[in-house]
Amino acid sequence: MFHLAHLSDPHLGPLPKPRTLELASKRVLGYVNWRRNRMRALAGPVLGNLVEDVLAQAPDHIAVTGDLMNLGLPDEIVTARAWLEAFGSPERISVIPGNHDAYVPGALKRALAAWAPYATGDHGTPPGRVTFPYVRRRGPVAIVALSSARASAPFMATGHVESACLPELHDQLVHARRDGLFRVGLIHHPPFKGATNWHKRLVGSGRIRAVLKEAGAELVLHGHTHVDSFVEIEGPDSAIPVVGVPSASNAPGGHKPAARYNIFAIDGEPGAWRCHMTERGFEGPGSAIGVIRERQIW
Repeated sequence: MFHLAHLSDPHLGPLPKPRTLELASKRVLGYVNWRRNRMRALAGPVLGNLVEDVLAQAPDHIAVTGDLMNLGLPDEIVTARAWLEAFGSPERISVIPGNHDAYVPGALKRALAAWAPYATGDHGTPPGRVTFPYVRRRGPVAIVALSSARASAPFMATGHVESACLPELHDQLVHARRDGLFRVGLIHHPPFKGATNWHKRLVGSGRIRAVLKEAGAELVLHGHTHVDSFVEIEGPDSAIPVVGVPSASNAPGGHKPAARYNIFAIDGEPGAWRCHMTERGFEGPGSAIGVIRERQIW
């Protein structure tokens, strides 16, 4: 039995005080939003308690699907690297970026350089850069990680996957299937229709679905929406579960679900996979972390 934990959108705080020049961009809008909304919604020791609970469950691997930062500030990049190191080793944690990690041009490149050990496949990466998709094989599982992060215009939070990545995505999914592995795709923006408002959508999501329909996968994990979701999209032989999770920092009592993470218990073999999903987190103000619901997805 292999246990994979999934959390997303930690939006690590507290937010460093930006210098004036650092706000001369889209960041000024994000900073105002943080002061008005996120600072309250993501306040307190919520994330720390959730991480402690994750570690107490002793999963074999942990997937973090983006938005470690808020405004892509240089100090946030350092904070996120320190948080990852405290959470666990690169061998145990796989990270992909989200739109907040690419908040302004240049932020994503600097972030990936700092987080590279957590965002590199088993065969490494070209010197000086992180490439996607990357693939990690852990036990019976192949983690196939994509980036949908790209700097967007003010008031936009769209995701994009480079077209050049799609043939490699297809090939890696096919190779993992031939090797008898349970394939788990990671992407920040949800790849199904109607997942978000237009200004937060995954641009060209149909191209991702087309690859998944042809090559297949057993599970796709995403963040971005800050809500729990379970959707099935078409695969070559059967439907593919696509699972989203609330922000790992969201305090109970807000308009979005409180902080939560999922654990997937994976067992079996090709043609006879078994995967049991357990949601753990806060249910409301004053609640302790516990099991919210369970679901057999394979």
